[in-house]
Amino acid sequence: MGEPRGTHVPVLLERCLELLAPGLQLPGAVHVDFTLGLGGHAEAVLERYPDVVLVGLDRDTEALAHARHRLARFAGRTHLVHAVYDELPRVLAELGIPAIHSGLFDLGVSSLQLDEADRGFAYAQDAPLDMRMDQSRGVTAEEVVNGYEPGELVRILRQYGEEKFAPRVVSAIVRERAKARITSTARLAELIKEAIPAAARRTGGNPAKRTFQALRIEVNAELDALEGAVPAALDALAPKGRLVVMSYQSLEDKIVKRALAERARSTGPIDLPVELPGTGPTLRLLTRGSELPSEAEVTANPRAASVKLRAVERIDEQEQGRQYNQAPVSRRERPRMAGPAPREQQ
Repeated sequence: MGEPRGTHVPVLLERCLELLAPGLQLPGAVHVDFTLGLGGHAEAVLERYPDVVLVGLDRDTEALAHARHRLARFAGRTHLVHAVYDELPRVLAELGIPAIHSGLFDLGVSSLQLDEADRGFAYAQDAPLDMRMDQSRGVTAEEVVNGYEPGELVRILRQYGEEKFAPRVVSAIVRERAKARITSTARLAELIKEAIPAAARRTGGNPAKRTFQALRIEVNAELDALEGAVPAALDALAPKGRLVVMSYQSLEDKIVKRALAERARSTGPIDLPVELPGTGPTLRLLTRGSELPSEAEVTANPRAASVKLRAVERIDEQEQGRQYNQAPVSRRERPRMAGPAPREQQ
């Protein structure tokens, strides 16, 4: 296989490896790359941790083929699977893996999908309106644009793209599709630009960005998959295991934040002096809020500009119980929220 189409610079590579290291060093460690892409993060993990077994998931068959070629020298300890990340429980069951010790989500569009015009993700290049991450199944953006009812299109643009001019954009789409089917990214981008007021077009980048994001999310059911994937990953995480999630837009980050926060605080009555069994936090937050990229990172890799990183560690409940039992009664205090590790960022 030749060189992969597109360019690929792994986002926040060293920071991810730093956060994941304690999990990767656990005996018999299994690392899951939930968004394998072209395999940059996975390759670094396999190179630096020669005993780690990798499970790599991706819904994009083209990306998976390139990752398999890139990681061929590690074939003896890799399992690369064509799957969406919320399918983790099925994948682990089929592989006979009871738990994972490290996991990484690098959400959003991959380098391959973004760089290649024929995939239909880029509003700055003309291509067929596809936007499917898995081109072997599912509806295309063309089918959504030309077939959905106007009210449903408005909802999608508002909810997934946070587009305040959604009714104007949809009106333009409906008028155009009544004359001829909309089949290209360039024509759709032109319609969006014409529909948005000139004053609004002067700020915020390309006016098609929000609509294209919304269509991509709808086509790939990204938020629905993420809603199930993060809890599934946390359920599979072994004690002292670690999970890192990188999001690139607010809708993703809200889902991740909520899922992590729910497990990082106590669920027991607040007025008891000690934690009841099964009610304590099961996660320790490794970042306070979301961590942003440094200026140097963005300069080296402009695609890191919008990234928000969150990381957690699964609490060893047995060790936590021993600490409670050994502590003097007067010093037993229930943590409402597990504290963050060093190198915090608001």
